[in-house]
Amino acid sequence: MSENSDPAVTRPGAVTASPARERVRIFDTTLRDGEQSPGFSMSRPQKLHMAHALAELGVDVLEAGFPQASDGDFEAVHAIAKEVRGPIICGLARAQIGDIDACARALEPAASKRIHVFLATSPLHRRHKLNMSREQVVETGIKAIRHARTLCDDVEFSAEDAIRTEPEFLIEVLSRMIEAGATTVNVPDTVGYTTPEEIHALFTRLKREVRGIDNVVLSSHCHNDLGLGVANSIAAVAAGARQVECTINGIGERAGNAALEEIVMALRTRADRFKVETGIRTQLLYPTARLLANVTGSTIPRNKAIVGENAFAHESGIHQHGMLKNRETYEIMRPEDVGVERTQLVLGKHSGKHALRDRLKNLGYEVDEAQMEDLFPRFKTLADKKKEVFDSDLDALVLGQDPATLGPWTLEQLHAASHLGGGASASVRLRHEDGRSVGETEGSIGDGPVHAMLRAIERATAVKFEITDFQIRSLSYGADAQGRATLTVSHGGRELVGRGVSTDIVEAAALAALEVVNRIERINLGQALPLAANQA
Repeated sequence: MSENSDPAVTRPGAVTASPARERVRIFDTTLRDGEQSPGFSMSRPQKLHMAHALAELGVDVLEAGFPQASDGDFEAVHAIAKEVRGPIICGLARAQIGDIDACARALEPAASKRIHVFLATSPLHRRHKLNMSREQVVETGIKAIRHARTLCDDVEFSAEDAIRTEPEFLIEVLSRMIEAGATTVNVPDTVGYTTPEEIHALFTRLKREVRGIDNVVLSSHCHNDLGLGVANSIAAVAAGARQVECTINGIGERAGNAALEEIVMALRTRADRFKVETGIRTQLLYPTARLLANVTGSTIPRNKAIVGENAFAHESGIHQHGMLKNRETYEIMRPEDVGVERTQLVLGKHSGKHALRDRLKNLGYEVDEAQMEDLFPRFKTLADKKKEVFDSDLDALVLGQDPATLGPWTLEQLHAASHLGGGASASVRLRHEDGRSVGETEGSIGDGPVHAMLRAIERATAVKFEITDFQIRSLSYGADAQGRATLTVSHGGRELVGRGVSTDIVEAAALAALEVVNRIERINLGQALPLAANQA
């Protein structure tokens, strides 16, 4: 019997069905706690766009904003409440009557709504921010919760800076808020101070000593100042929390919040340990994370867990060899489960023959051992000079040419212009290795300069392709920063990738497009399989 067929062996990342699993609610605060942090502010249309995406993702509660903070935030919360269906739409309010009333008005159109009332409870906040005694904090909280309940049946109470609050007082506060009508009680680690062991012990005690806790939902909200936001959130779940407050990509104040995608996939991947489930459609995690990055203009770190560019990428030769044999050797999750199309074996100086052979085969080159012995040293020499070896580089190695001069098309001239009121035009001049010069009078119209330029190249070369992905990344800083364009297209049942680098993003995109066009033309000319032909 093979290892995979042994019923005693649990496959890494496998999720086994169990009717006994409890549901953990995912409370998303990307549009409130995340959006209020530097660098992540969004306009009302952007917040609405993200809200629809979060609803499709399957979050249970969507905290849309802080209505009393500004007219713009009130309008954004109201628009989301009016248009978005699926999750509970939540608004934040201080423990003040005016805040709570504004929150209720903003949430009025929502099919399902929640008022989220917060009040600081720690000695530091009581003394330096609120100037209140313990008794005053309790009285203020009770008054706020009771008023909120007259406006909404679903009311959450958050004890701000709960982790640094005296445990006995925190127990009393939560008990009194439950008696006043709170349906969810949240225990935030507002400054990211706690550790997994501490928060597990605290939540265990709260479950045991808070009066009425079994009749409400116990929630965690962890910040990431010490890099423990996700670990602390999971520890809280292990101790009985059944709601986790988090954000896409972990955005939020200072070092951010616990990352939604990491919490969800940790609970899913280790369901054998935690025995809980969420309602998140995990296949939408990657596209939702990318949408947020595009909306806010932020960059997701390459090594970011779950949704980073390297999350399912391998360069080490040993790892690549194992992945080619069985991907479970080095991956505990399937990329498809988070919305990534497939694992990437990145070719670089650490790659071995197995990965090179596999990539060449995908490109249409069948190589025998003698040919590999010739190619591999040249591949290693090139890899030592470059951070990453691309498909066009492999074409050049196989064809015995310099990657920098691999044609047949080269860009001689490019002109692109944006038009006031929308739209753009572009024209290109290209030279073919046979001496032809085309495109002098070719001009194309597009939604933007890059779109217009791509249409101009298609017209000039008579090569049609379907774009499946387009990305621009800055490679340096300053006004003269270089950008790298990566263009992925579908042509003839194949996926082809082109890359270009320039201080002008339109030129970078043009160079990427030409790399793809050149590969298509070489395939059409029969140059894609020279090694296979030599074997014959």
